Amino acid sequence: MRKLTAMSFVSLDGVMQGPGGPDEDRTQGFEHGGWAVPHFDQDTLDVITALTRRGGALLLGRRTYETFAATWPLAEADDPVGAKLNAMPKYVASRTLDTVTWTNSTLLTGDVQEAVRELKRADGDEIQVHGSPGLLQTLLAHDLVDEFVVFTFPVLIGSGTRLFGDGTAPGRLRLTDVTGFGGGVVAGTYVRDGKLEYGAMGPETGNW
Repeated sequence: MRKLTAMSFVSLDGVMQGPGGPDEDRTQGFEHGGWAVPHFDQDTLDVITALTRRGGALLLGRRTYETFAATWPLAEADDPVGAKLNAMPKYVASRTLDTVTWTNSTLLTGDVQEAVRELKRADGDEIQVHGSPGLLQTLLAHDLVDEFVVFTFPVLIGSGTRLFGDGTAPGRLRLTDVTGFGGGVVAGTYVRDGKLEYGAMGPETGNW
């Protein structure tokens, strides 16, 4: 079974919409595009590069696919991220696209969650989801994400699409790695760790 990893850039209040540029995603009038860019440093980029290069396939929603397909084919030949993304198999979940033209891209048809389950059952290295907030909500609702790599940026946005929206399947996560960077970004890696548990605390419970 292949692991499915979601790699996300989020604000401290959980927003993942439009981190990379003003016009990346203006859905519902979002006006804060590009909020992540001032906080990248070389160490952050090195970690993102290493994570991307370990992937065996890319799974994208329509908007992120269109953004990537318009930019990464323009990367220099010696760009390690561009070379990896351009070469690796890419699967696109969309109800509106008829074709996908980026090299090695395949349009998923039919039931998205079942198509993703089929991808996970196949042989190969991990499947990575970059961005793709709409697709991620479907994956979260059906508990299809095995690992989260969350880059949390020291900004508050107040509105926009959040990583964990309504409908996320409840469950526990276990922190397996955490790294802080000079630009104030903190990268945490989390894996699924069973069902959500409950308790109570306070002086009357003995758990204070």
